[in-house]
Amino acid sequence: MSETDDLRALMEADRWIERVSAQRTHLPESEELAKLEGELRGIQRSLLEVEAVAGPLKSAYDDAARESSRLKKRANDLDATLAASTANARELNALQKELSHVRMLLGESEDRELELLLAVDPREAEIASLRSRALPGAVRRRELLDIIAQLQASLGDELVSLRRARDERAAALPIELLSRYDVSMAHAGTSGAAQVIEGHCDGCRLALSPLDIDRWKAQPIGVFMDCPECGRLFLP
Repeated sequence: MSETDDLRALMEADRWIERVSAQRTHLPESEELAKLEGELRGIQRSLLEVEAVAGPLKSAYDDAARESSRLKKRANDLDATLAASTANARELNALQKELSHVRMLLGESEDRELELLLAVDPREAEIASLRSRALPGAVRRRELLDIIAQLQASLGDELVSLRRARDERAAALPIELLSRYDVSMAHAGTSGAAQVIEGHCDGCRLALSPLDIDRWKAQPIGVFMDCPECGRLFLP
């Protein structure tokens, strides 16, 4: 193979490495995952906001329910005591007064319990709805993480193989030419050589002047002109 062929092979190797590297870091699944995680974070924020309101309400409702239960039990106990009592009129009157007071407190407690229940129920329904919305997304997120891990591992193996082949092609070039290529690649990125296609450098897309095209065409075999814009070595 000629130096031109070796240089072309190295350019193609570097371009393939660039393509696979870009594919590995720009997987469609990664874009879907980023969008999905944004949606899940939004649901999580909404859930935390609703739970911050629902938590104290639920605690207050539970307290009210316990108080209603306690008062109801006391009222029942007083009813039973009055029904079976053989006490004198004064004692019976005291029991009756306590029962009336307990029933008044029970009514207030049950009203409070109902008021809190009406406040808690919609929020618990919203919490359930948000969790239901998040569930399919959470399942899909796990799937995407597995798919991405597999794809990146596969592309990583491919990159190892491509870089090994690239090193073999680089070793075929003369030291001075490889040094020029590496300097151009460090400056331009992707590869250190380019082709002229329809009057344009296919590396940086610069439209060459007629004078530059004439200079490029006039180069002797084995002499490589630099692109005036990106510095890549022009292949004949």
